[in-house]
Amino acid sequence: MTMDIQNILKNILEGLDKIDYIRPEDVPGIDLYMDQVTTFMDRQLGSSKRYEEDKILTKTMINNYAKNHLLPPPEKKKYSKEHLLLLVFIYYFKNILSISDIQSLFAPLTEKYFHTDHAIQLERIYTEVFSLEKKQIEALKADLVSKYETAGETFSEASEEDKDFLEMFSFICMLSFDVYVKKHVIEKLIDQLPGSEKKGKKKGSEAS
Repeated sequence: MTMDIQNILKNILEGLDKIDYIRPEDVPGIDLYMDQVTTFMDRQLGSSKRYEEDKILTKTMINNYAKNHLLPPPEKKKYSKEHLLLLVFIYYFKNILSISDIQSLFAPLTEKYFHTDHAIQLERIYTEVFSLEKKQIEALKADLVSKYETAGETFSEASEEDKDFLEMFSFICMLSFDVYVKKHVIEKLIDQLPGSEKKGKKKGSEAS
């Protein structure tokens, strides 16, 4: 592949090193109004935006999450720390899962661990899950490099101009297939959750 494409990969790998999650101690210990919630989320997750004008979470999004039972309703128009932790989960899930799938995934989570006296609190679940994700960065980087190198071996007979594009296209296809397979696996796992009603049924629309 050309040096430009190598630089793109280099920048991507460097960006992965900077990925971090919102730690529970960074979440305000007091309940917040809607405007304060959107401001907090934008400040914490703003670096993940593709374009400057993109929105992390809007009032409409949050209201829709509550309406669709992804998020428990606020108490006196205020959102607790647990609400914010759930919103972080939703932020990541909504890009790959339908609303109905997130509902199935969240139903036991909110029923058993949201504002309850269970021995395992939602904050602990959040902390352990995201600490595991952080540990996967190195494995993810190695996988990206492997796919990059494999894509670089394709279309060896093509002209330089065609080869550059086709190698990049091959790289994107490999990454896309990886996402497709993992999404399929996630959906199968969700279908096995107790109380899931989506077995054999059509999936709902993607979350906004």
